[in-house]
Amino acid sequence: MSSRIYVALDTTELEKAKALAQKVRHHVGGIKLGLEFFMANGRHGVHEMAEIGVPIFLDLKFHDIPNTVAKAIQALRPLNPAILTVHAAGGRAMLEDAKAAAPEGTKVVAVTMLTSLDGNDMTSIGLQPDPHAQVLRLAELARSAGVDGIVCSGEEVKAAHAAWKDGFFVVPGVRPADAHVGDQKRVVTPRAAVDAGASILVIGRPITEAEDPDAAARAIAATL
Repeated sequence: MSSRIYVALDTTELEKAKALAQKVRHHVGGIKLGLEFFMANGRHGVHEMAEIGVPIFLDLKFHDIPNTVAKAIQALRPLNPAILTVHAAGGRAMLEDAKAAAPEGTKVVAVTMLTSLDGNDMTSIGLQPDPHAQVLRLAELARSAGVDGIVCSGEEVKAAHAAWKDGFFVVPGVRPADAHVGDQKRVVTPRAAVDAGASILVIGRPITEAEDPDAAARAIAATL
């Protein structure tokens, strides 16, 4: 199979993103473009990245009323992303409409809990301070709503995978054993995430800030 690694190109600079994608294209499964890239470069920028020839994960985390999300995803159809994200907390109708609006080959994955949140953060927004329970609740909602999978941390993916055998599990907040954690609060190593059931791993700075991004991607891939 192709690499499970999707490299997160968290930049607003199109030329920088293109240069990084060119460097790693032979040793990653795809590239993830987030809100900052999309707000700076729009659909045109995504088209330019797609011309490099690697699958695009469009991580825009839609969260709005069902009709608005469906129309937004329909507007992205010409980009034909491999993967796109919505927030599971948007509810069943939003998830169903998002999947219905997406291109046939696009995987729609629902974000459960941001990996930057911990129990204290959850309490502050009125949730029980248990990320694990919240992720499993939202994973079941996503499964029953018919989307393809979820985004969750490596700490929750094992239990989610056990409950949803054919789900597609995106695990961000992945850091090689010797890497700096940054602003993530719930992190695991790439190998541990894959062993627990991750379908793809989203890895940013350990690759993009390496002296040799391609060598860094190859080194991580070798651990898998």
